Amino acid sequence: MVEKLRVDVPTREVAELGRRIRDTRWPDSVADDWQRGTRPSALRRLLDHWSAYDWFALQQRINGQDHVLVPTADGRVHVWRAGRRGAPALLLIHGWPDSFLRYDRVVPLLAADFDLVVPSVPGYGFSDRPMHGGTASAWTAAVLSEVMEKLGIERYGVHGGDIGTGIAEQLTLAHPERITGLHLGDMPLWRALGADDLTGAERSWVEGAAAWSESEGAYSTLQRTKPQTLAAGLTDSPAGLASWQLEKFQAWGEGDVFERIPIDLIAANLSVYWYTRTAASAARYYYESRITPPTGGRVEVRTAFGLWPHDIQVAPRSFAERMYPLERFTEFPRGGHFGAMEEPELLAADLRAFFG
Repeated sequence: MVEKLRVDVPTREVAELGRRIRDTRWPDSVADDWQRGTRPSALRRLLDHWSAYDWFALQQRINGQDHVLVPTADGRVHVWRAGRRGAPALLLIHGWPDSFLRYDRVVPLLAADFDLVVPSVPGYGFSDRPMHGGTASAWTAAVLSEVMEKLGIERYGVHGGDIGTGIAEQLTLAHPERITGLHLGDMPLWRALGADDLTGAERSWVEGAAAWSESEGAYSTLQRTKPQTLAAGLTDSPAGLASWQLEKFQAWGEGDVFERIPIDLIAANLSVYWYTRTAASAARYYYESRITPPTGGRVEVRTAFGLWPHDIQVAPRSFAERMYPLERFTEFPRGGHFGAMEEPELLAADLRAFFG
């Protein structure tokens, strides 16, 4: 049966995190910039803030909201319920290195119009960690479909960003009769790989993604091949976890990360990973995605895209038109890969326009 989530991190664990941050063994550096990875001064700023972050305020807020654990055949899934019951249902699926908090600034903007379901992907945050293989996008989609059934929601719209894009797409392919609409924050690149009939713009997009992977994709290569090697550092070192995530929050947008995303939100996201010890299981998702590719096929449910100009790669509209029954294609005026955290008003307006 569905049960209430009760978060209760012991005071000693919060104190231990502060001690570990204070005792950080800092590496040397030859320059204070982002060219070689995480900027040392930015990491110090984040760690100073994180060490003073009020976890108990967030814990109290979570416990006061409608957060539940939904049992499935593959473990319990954490779900944040918000909005108005009886309104059109909308499932919001997060990515990496974020969490259900990806939508923390979006939910209040949509609560009056939708019955919102915001899960933690299995292996992330307060959801159970899968301890077997094959837990990639199609498997996760099946689990979330079961979650929606357990919640008594038969028909719903779905939005995804980052890995949530692939999960949302797989859910729509598997259960088109249940999905009222598919809204994606990224274009799934895998659909274009190997295609021999790409237009010039589409080919430039694929080539740009390949060049980006060569210069910026080391994190993905490691998580897709040897996530357990990385797991010890991310689970044992707050500085290691913060550095690993901060560099992505900075790199996948435009300008200074702390001007785009509230530093409290970054600290909250780090805290969820830290206290739930899910950095390792979240990284394993990449490994599982490599060995278990997504299911192919054309999406037959009406589809919308909301693309951010400063995302990693921005796909051309022509590709969306050939692969999806496209009804809406929004190119936002600003924002990066974490647009839900950076520009929540823009995303909320686009979701309302498509699903409303």
